[in-house]
Amino acid sequence: MQRRRFIKAFALSATVVSMGLAWSAQAADTIKVGIMHSLSGTMAISETPLKDVALMTIDDINAHGGVLGKKLEPVVVDPASNWPLFAEKARQLLTQDKVAVVFGCWTSVSRKSVLPVFEELNGLLFYPVQYEGEEMSPNVFYTGAAPNQQAIPAVEYLMSEDGGAAKRFFLLGTDYVYPRTTNKILRAFLHSKGVKDSDIEEVYTPFGYSDYQTIVSNIKKFSAGGKTAVISTINGDSNVPFYKELANQGVKATDVPVVAFSVGEEELRGIDTKPLVGDLAAWNYFQSVDNPTNKKFVAEWKAYAKAHNLPNAGTAVTNDPMEATYVGIHMWAQAVEKAGTTDVDKVRAAMAGQTFAAPSGFTLTMDATNHHLHKPVMIGEIESNGQFNVVWQTDKPIRAQPWSPYIAGNDKKPDTPVKTAH
Repeated sequence: MQRRRFIKAFALSATVVSMGLAWSAQAADTIKVGIMHSLSGTMAISETPLKDVALMTIDDINAHGGVLGKKLEPVVVDPASNWPLFAEKARQLLTQDKVAVVFGCWTSVSRKSVLPVFEELNGLLFYPVQYEGEEMSPNVFYTGAAPNQQAIPAVEYLMSEDGGAAKRFFLLGTDYVYPRTTNKILRAFLHSKGVKDSDIEEVYTPFGYSDYQTIVSNIKKFSAGGKTAVISTINGDSNVPFYKELANQGVKATDVPVVAFSVGEEELRGIDTKPLVGDLAAWNYFQSVDNPTNKKFVAEWKAYAKAHNLPNAGTAVTNDPMEATYVGIHMWAQAVEKAGTTDVDKVRAAMAGQTFAAPSGFTLTMDATNHHLHKPVMIGEIESNGQFNVVWQTDKPIRAQPWSPYIAGNDKKPDTPVKTAH
């Protein structure tokens, strides 16, 4: 009887082991990748398209054989515009879901929230949005713009004759780290150009803010003191009421141009853009750029939106952070192929110098030392159809300066992310 029990127990354990091995083999047939974007809350307007374009890119890579002969398996989480929740979701992706990499975040406060988690667990984050710089991590690849690839060139343009020769600057942003740090850099830059503090106004509003009547009125009053430009670092769905209020109060781009650093084609989709014609945005890509690579990218996105019944599929648009997401996923896949493994340390090393022919029309390079992309800079004017006409651009990609030279002491900071101990 005892021998029979032992045989049964042995058979049962063998079955469990067999099932476990089968499950492991099945799991090993795919490479899990995390997608971490706000699909609800104030940032959903901007972040949801990044989730969708990431899924499109993964589908495309899988259709072409996957990575290392394995299909990519996306694991999507929604931190819901809740900054502490980003850290929880990041830990879940790395420890429970065992993803090889994470593509995600929009706001700098969400990136700052997850950064300690990625450094502690030696995870890998690809961050696809323009930001304030003043950061480098061995666990992050920054595929959006640093200030010298967006904010500084935009203000230089506004100060030029072509840009309207602005003398006064109204800095308006959402109240968190990206706008405040960017404006600290811009204020120092403006000082270096001889602009006095009396010609700079700085105003911040909370996430989700919607009552811009008084602020727009104050912009009009401030502009009475000389040629004025508005630098907008408003993020998320607050952009819609801000632009509507500009139109309500008759603030025209010819009188007071607005240049935005977080408004692209997606944010303009819910606005009547006719009153905003001539206002500006500074990015590294616009849907309207005319080249074969971009035509293919835009066509692929529109087809994907239609096939997957995405909201507003009939008016689907691309934008800069979507392009940066697309580029980042492809570069990571190339690095994994080069490394022959998804091991973070080996992929990190293989990312150095990776190149990709981007929809912007430029071949982008991942800097071999500072984990930032070399990117072109473009300034676009809003058109009545919600697209942008590129009025100025660099003739080649610009190397990122993560540490702004306009911040005291930055010249002593290293240009290589310091490797953390694990």
